[in-house]
Amino acid sequence: MKNSLWLFVVLFMAGCGPRVIDSIGDKQISVFDNEHLYFDGGAFTDDLSKAETTYRIMDGRILLKKLNLPTYNREVNASVKVTVASAGDRWDKSGSLFVIPQSSLLNFVTLSKEGELPVGYAEHEGLQGIAAGSDYEPVVELMRFMTPFGVGFYNDKMDLRQPVYIPHWEDKVVWEQDVSDRLSLLEGEVWVGVWIDTWTKEGYTVSVDITFDETDYLYAEKPETKVLSLLNTIPYFRGQKHVDLFARKDLELTASVPAAGKNIRLNYITTGHGGHSGGDEFVKKRNVVIVNNNEVINFIPWRDDCASFRRFNPGSGVWLIEDTATYIDWNTWKYEEKVIEERLASSDLSRSNWCPGSDVAPVVVDVELKDGNNKFVFSIPEAQEIDGDKMNHWLVSAYLTWEE
Repeated sequence: MKNSLWLFVVLFMAGCGPRVIDSIGDKQISVFDNEHLYFDGGAFTDDLSKAETTYRIMDGRILLKKLNLPTYNREVNASVKVTVASAGDRWDKSGSLFVIPQSSLLNFVTLSKEGELPVGYAEHEGLQGIAAGSDYEPVVELMRFMTPFGVGFYNDKMDLRQPVYIPHWEDKVVWEQDVSDRLSLLEGEVWVGVWIDTWTKEGYTVSVDITFDETDYLYAEKPETKVLSLLNTIPYFRGQKHVDLFARKDLELTASVPAAGKNIRLNYITTGHGGHSGGDEFVKKRNVVIVNNNEVINFIPWRDDCASFRRFNPGSGVWLIEDTATYIDWNTWKYEEKVIEERLASSDLSRSNWCPGSDVAPVVVDVELKDGNNKFVFSIPEAQEIDGDKMNHWLVSAYLTWEE
């Protein structure tokens, strides 16, 4: 009788306890493995209907692949890793790892054979594909990165450019970022792509991995985090141009999230480019984001630590600059002063939120949104226009995340 009663108690408690969440296990998905990404005008058809593993579109500057990714029930952390080495391109180039939102009926895939991205609103100067519209959402970045000057390929060609504080040139550059907040875009059948703004046939070798790290806790149910793409000014697709709109006006748009949405966050990725030494790449410019008349972001995106990436930049241009150095004289063992010439590499120079060889982290802020449409204003008040070969432009993307 006692044993039967004990068995009943155990079964009752088990039935009333927390539900055990099914496990899928940790996964590492290789998206691209040392793929050669390069530019070759007219060499690729942009036809995504062929039975290929990796597609090359936009004259080869985009690698695109369809994946079948697991759908987790337990809590899971997701991260991406991007590895890049030069295959002969010696320049620093903008790069972006992205996912196409499944809810976007118009996208790189559906428009691959023919057609263009939707023409933008008049207030956006008709720029194609930069903001969400009917049946269209811009791609969501999983990582923004900047290639260094010739990492790997030029290592044995640039010994005389190597500073004394660099023990050796790196063979490649590797970046990792957490993308758990975009997990809902990385479930089931999805298209993932990587873009590098190369204009050479040599290009780069690129590897991309997605890692899912599932918790061991039996009862940890995965939060339902959703993503809404707002804006992406990167010229990935045909018909798109470099965006210098910020030099003339603010970029305004409206968006809404479900009334049940909570913990709403705005994610903002920004980098300035072009214009030579006095342009948006090398001059501090304030970025401002206003949501429903409330300023939520106001900062100057700037990197002044670019010299710390020198080991990734063997192909960087180098100048000699005079400097007065204080040093210990070997004979007197006293400090002396002397005018010397020091190397200054192009890759050492400070830039608008990036360095050659760096990735770019999103700026993330909590926002309060009302039911219905909410107004977003993206502003770079002192941005400069494109002027001939002074290609001033800003690569800006933004998306919302929330929990349901």
